[in-house]
Amino acid sequence: MKHYDVLVIGAGSGGLSVGIAMKRLGFDVLIVEKSDHRIGGDCLNDGCVPSKALIHVSKQIHHARSVDRFGVKAAGEVDMAEVMQYVRERQDIIRAHENARYLRETEGIDVVLGVARFVSETEVEVALNDGETMRAAAKNIVLCTGSVPRQLEADGLDAVANVPGKLHTNQTIFSLKTLPKRLLIVGAGPIGIEMAQAFKRLGSAVTVVGAEERILDKELPDVSELLQKQLEKEGITFRLKRKVTAFPDVNTAEVKAKNGHTDTIPFDVVLVAVGRTFQYDALNLSVAGIDLDDKGRLALNDYLQTTNKHVFAVGDAAAGAPAGQRLFSHGAELQASIVVGNFITPGVFEKKLTYDHFSWVTFTDPEVATFGFSEKDLKTNGKAYERIEYDFAHDDRAVIEDYEYARMILLVTPSGINPFSPKILGGTIIAPKAGELIQELILAQQKGLTAGDFFNKIYPYPTASRVNKSIWVDTIGSNLPNLVKKGAKWLY
Repeated sequence: MKHYDVLVIGAGSGGLSVGIAMKRLGFDVLIVEKSDHRIGGDCLNDGCVPSKALIHVSKQIHHARSVDRFGVKAAGEVDMAEVMQYVRERQDIIRAHENARYLRETEGIDVVLGVARFVSETEVEVALNDGETMRAAAKNIVLCTGSVPRQLEADGLDAVANVPGKLHTNQTIFSLKTLPKRLLIVGAGPIGIEMAQAFKRLGSAVTVVGAEERILDKELPDVSELLQKQLEKEGITFRLKRKVTAFPDVNTAEVKAKNGHTDTIPFDVVLVAVGRTFQYDALNLSVAGIDLDDKGRLALNDYLQTTNKHVFAVGDAAAGAPAGQRLFSHGAELQASIVVGNFITPGVFEKKLTYDHFSWVTFTDPEVATFGFSEKDLKTNGKAYERIEYDFAHDDRAVIEDYEYARMILLVTPSGINPFSPKILGGTIIAPKAGELIQELILAQQKGLTAGDFFNKIYPYPTASRVNKSIWVDTIGSNLPNLVKKGAKWLY
């Protein structure tokens, strides 16, 4: 049995971030992953990378079909096999530095492939894929075991699942070889909405069924409404406040509304995107003194430490942290930075996990990008704020590129006497490339920049990011106190 400084179980975004960082800092590291192909985790294999590659392809096709307004005709059907080949090519490029051989030879990390389980508080046994077993111990162990798609509960689902290629989650949808004529998506969160637009643009007839009152229910209601209108213009059908309760046959779903009314939806392929869940049975957690909370998640403290002081969690596995869950790859990166930082600066320098400056993007077209504090956060914390908005219909770049519908909503500190003093607390942009536009605002929130800092910056015309100044020009210009105006006139 070999002893390590750090043992990481799971080689997704969180596991790779912890393992590589600790090795580069000079520590002995072991990473355990179920197979070489699973290195890179859900993001590389079933999530961020293939979905964004598919979105990229669908966007090119959509733009090609949209040029007929300028007299150019684009025709033809999508070759789904070629589309998915492109997706796999993009994955393979990234996989070149996310595999066991690369980690061993380039990063110097010990990597073993198999299933790990605890045999004591600081020791694990790994059932290797070659049939052998090994044991390893470490001062600290980091669980980066991710999450899996939550299963849909509906009568007749087993019959649908028994038909090859009929029932999918994000783990299988990218294996499609033919484009479904009718795609039913169950779930109106980010995964469901992104895939709805992508497949619609590729040529499928898409229906989205969502249990909530609106799509992307974690976003502001007016943002969800605006995005839904844009998607409906592209021909996507939404059936909200409904649940799929049964499958009368393998091509029909029965949906039930909150008022009890039921109807049916025909489909050729169904994609289930109703959330994530966690599987810890194989880890033998009880032997290590690791408890789960009442929701079946790892019970963690603010430092991402389990009830075993030697074991920590990062990534989706850290969903039970007091700060809440953020099931994103960059959420895993943030958590990894907390754990690694606390490993090397323990005691008074330890940091707690906080999402005060966290952000996320839904990669539809337009994108929805959100960061910082929400109105709920600010009200809960009793923090004074003002809400300001900017309509992109007033932005020349938006007019030029035909996205005047876009909007920016910022939550800022009250201005008081000085209209240039407000600081950004959080906000949302819904616009093409919103994820890029928002980066400057995230930095401003982190560094405490004021409205005056934006007001005094000269942006090249007509860059899209000028909206980050325009919102202040409009807000300040229309709310200048009379005292300021009188003072300016007197000085003039």
